[in-house]
Amino acid sequence: MHRILPLLALSVLLAGCGQRADLEPLANSSLPPAPYGAEVRPEPEDLLALDPQAAPERSVELRKRSEEREDDPFDLPPE
Repeated sequence: MHRILPLLALSVLLAGCGQRADLEPLANSSLPPAPYGAEVRPEPEDLLALDPQAAPERSVELRKRSEEREDDPFDLPPE
């Protein structure tokens, strides 16, 4: 019990420490330059936003019960 209590306390303390402020560049650095062909440098919020390819929307409904598979004409045995 004496070994578990400090481990539990440490894990609770580590779970509570997280960044809650917005990300900003370091003091002596700046944001990356504008991408090739763009005239405007992106804002920090734009750099942190995910594009649709990185986080696509789910377009397939999950199956709720087991069903028989349909015959696949491309499932051919090896030659």
